[in-house]
Amino acid sequence: MLTTLREVLTRARAGHYAVPAFDCMEDVMVRAILETADSRRSPVVMMVLAPDLAGNGMAYVPGLVRAVADYHPVPVVLHLDHADNLDLVRAAVERGFTSVMIDGSALEFAENVRLTRAAVELAAARGVSVEAELGHVGGSDLECTVHRESVLTEPDEVARFVRETGVDALAVSIGTSHGVYRSLPHLNIERLRDLDEASPVPLVLHGGSGTPDDQIRNAVRHGISKLNIYADLRIAMGKGLQAAAGAVRRSDPLPQEVFGPIKREIAAVVSEKIDLLGSAGRA
Repeated sequence: MLTTLREVLTRARAGHYAVPAFDCMEDVMVRAILETADSRRSPVVMMVLAPDLAGNGMAYVPGLVRAVADYHPVPVVLHLDHADNLDLVRAAVERGFTSVMIDGSALEFAENVRLTRAAVELAAARGVSVEAELGHVGGSDLECTVHRESVLTEPDEVARFVRETGVDALAVSIGTSHGVYRSLPHLNIERLRDLDEASPVPLVLHGGSGTPDDQIRNAVRHGISKLNIYADLRIAMGKGLQAAAGAVRRSDPLPQEVFGPIKREIAAVVSEKIDLLGSAGRA
């Protein structure tokens, strides 16, 4: 059932667990994620990135999630991930997204506030939740052509940023990065404690793929209520594709022969993350 990010993260923060958030596109990924979350009775955030909304993507991907979400009796958030402009936020709100993330993290504080507040004003009219980012989670872009360094979130800026923008959730930088890690991260849990104490809204951690499980558990214990995951799903998709390629023996394979292994690998990762974050049975 479709719901907002505000609702699921408020419950997660109170219950000291985190909600898994998966970037996804195409029906194989959507079905594997939703059916696994349903079977584990876990809330889930279905995220879509701007590149996947090009062409007809704004109709296809969110349309699919909205069409099937109410079939599953678990909270499902349809979330736009890493929007960097108001036109994209406006389009997402009009297409029925229940949550958007406006990313002004590369901007100066005042400009980040201005952009984020404008996004909140756009979304609030439709009851859509807004996530923003303070500090900057670096790492590689999707094509692995650009690598940016992270900038840790400053605790003394958190309350002011939330007050001046009205956001429902705040992504913070404590040592993770986007993409596949070049070396293992070391999360700054002391910084996270300070951020959680300062923040009136639930905290989000981006760059969850590849971060050691013990560090993720520690982050959840100290205030993280949502974990973003994408690279781990892409790795699972690659494994499934290799398995399918090795198993197909006919020139006209059935769809299940091709997509079945991919779906199983993705489902296994989703189930592992639900266990890791403590969200099983929380629906």
